[in-house]
Amino acid sequence: MSRLFRLFVAFTFSLFAIGSAQAEVRVLTSIKPLQLIAAAVQDGVAVPEVLLPPGASPHNYALRPSDVRKVQSVDLLYWIGPDMEGFLPRVLKGRSLPSVAVQDLPGMKLRHFAEDSHSHGEDADEHDHDHRPGTLDAHLWLSPVNARVIATRMAADLSSADPANAARYQSNLKAFNERLDALDARLKTRLAGIAGKPYFVFHEAFDYFEDAYGLKHTGVFSVAAEVQPGAQHVAAMRARLQQVGKTCVFSEPPLRPRLAETLVAGLPVKLAELDALGGYTPATAQGYEQVLEKLGNDLAGCLEQL
Repeated sequence: MSRLFRLFVAFTFSLFAIGSAQAEVRVLTSIKPLQLIAAAVQDGVAVPEVLLPPGASPHNYALRPSDVRKVQSVDLLYWIGPDMEGFLPRVLKGRSLPSVAVQDLPGMKLRHFAEDSHSHGEDADEHDHDHRPGTLDAHLWLSPVNARVIATRMAADLSSADPANAARYQSNLKAFNERLDALDARLKTRLAGIAGKPYFVFHEAFDYFEDAYGLKHTGVFSVAAEVQPGAQHVAAMRARLQQVGKTCVFSEPPLRPRLAETLVAGLPVKLAELDALGGYTPATAQGYEQVLEKLGNDLAGCLEQL
């Protein structure tokens, strides 16, 4: 009886040790969209962490000491790359554990900014400066094709780090891809009626999504929210809106540029928002699809009223 009891205790301890080892596989992503993809892959096993809080800019985020410690300690780290999170390369130099810049993954379908894709005026903001013609458009998570590539890499990494749950990660990956198939069909149906309708954005962040669903913005007003543009610049933008007529102008949460109200005053223009980051979306298996579906619904919701 005593021997059986010892065997039982040993067996129980081994299960606990295995469970503890699995729990130690911590995943950290730089931004919410990557966290949502990781959450789909880790569904039922663990919840990935995210570095940037809602509303923070991935272009100029200031890391706190606790952020630096987290970056150094997690088992797997995923970020877009130096074209997006310019604050990370210096910190990652001191990291010995795996970190993946997803922009470098094989199979990614990448876009680059065109000559006429953004404002060249003196009022262009710091972020817009990063959108120089020919440079990488790093908003790559808005392509379902790229999301599949990222999820596949995450599933492979997690299966290697946590082989006991490898079958679960692969099953979650398969379910994620199937949900993306269904989402793709819904979005194509939802957005078919607005193809060709004119609209403007304050920030050129949506080209991957537009390319996937046959859309194209008419213009970009890349002006920093905290900088008051000159009267000549505002007049030129208003002239474009007057020329187009009924249209929508989309800003991004959490802040609407102060320019927006002045820009559209007295014009048949609707103001609305598009959220490329989905900062407040819960980190669940369906979170990534929710961000893309909301993006499509918000676009269509405004443009269908024109």
